[in-house]
Parts: sequence; structure tokens; C-alpha cells
Amino acid sequence: MTERPDEPSFPLKEYLGFAIHRGEGSATATLTLGSQHMNPNDVAHGAVAFALMDTAMGAAVMTVLDDGNLCATIEIHTRFHRGAISGVLVAEATVLTVGRTIVHLQARTHDDTGHLVASATGSFAVIRPRPTG
Repeated sequence: MTERPDEPSFPLKEYLGFAIHRGEGSATATLTLGSQHMNPNDVAHGAVAFALMDTAMGAAVMTVLDDGNLCATIEIHTRFHRGAISGVLVAEATVLTVGRTIVHLQARTHDDTGHLVASATGSFAVIRPRPTG
């Protein structure tokens, strides 16, 4: 997978400091854990893994949509398997099915030792542009 030169930037991505790489029907979001990612127990906050998976899923959806269409998260079911205290987190998202109005996906976040940190399944709405005129 390669990073697209037109990969959008947004404040949460910049604050968390992650990169997004897209493939066909898949995407990854990667970050190196720092102090801004930790909860009061010095373990990566669950919101970090969630944000990585949500963003990777959205990026994966965009690879299967027609130009001009957008997507939005409908729901994500997240399971946290193991805490992460340092190193790199990688969230990998894969499109499972593409419908006319909904795309279903799965995602897994691993630490740099290969341990599963979190997993998720999600559904995203396909948003078509409104006709002008």
C-alpha cells in the first residue's frame, strides 16, 4: 500500500500523529505512542485504538466508492484485548461487503510486537452528492 499524495489532513490526525495508507478495499493507520496518547494509568487510551480503526475503516471505504461519494460511520463495535504502553500501533481495516448504501468492514489494531490490542466491526453509510439544479 502507498500513501496517497492527496491524503486529507484533519486536526485529530495531526494531534494524534498518525499516517494513513490505502490499498484497494483496505487501509492502515499507524502511529508511534507518546505521552499524549496515554490514560492516567500510563496505558494507551482506548480512544486512540478506536480513532485509528475508525479512520482506517473510513479510508478503506473511500477506496471502493465512486468518485464524488463520501462515507460516514454508522456504528462500530469495538473490543479491547490488551493494553499498549509504548511503541507503534497499526490498525488494519478491510472491507467485507459493499452495498448500494452501506459498507461493512472489520479492523484489527496490533502493537509492534504483533499482539492484538483491539478489534472492531463497523458499518459505514455511502453518501452520494445531491443533484444540483
